[in-house]
Amino acid sequence: MADIIDLSLVAASRRTLEKLLEVRGLNYFLKADARRPFHLEPSRVDLVVRTAAKLGKGAPAPRAFEHARKLVRRELIRRVVGEMLQLGL
Repeated sequence: MADIIDLSLVAASRRTLEKLLEVRGLNYFLKADARRPFHLEPSRVDLVVRTAAKLGKGAPAPRAFEHARKLVRRELIRRVVGEMLQLGL
């Protein structure tokens, strides 16, 4: 049986992520640890999805929340890798 995911939370999460990246930049989502300079801060990833859920209608299903969190995390990882490539790491 297929799972149905509410994509409105995913779309709202992507918009929220874009706005936060414009205002705060990519460094906002990274841990400030010298040993792991490009490690994502999980609480900041969750913040994006929670904010998007508050802006949306009704409470999202737990599976939709987890799906949106994974997609936001993937997008941030993609951007971090892009920055690493530009830096020549």
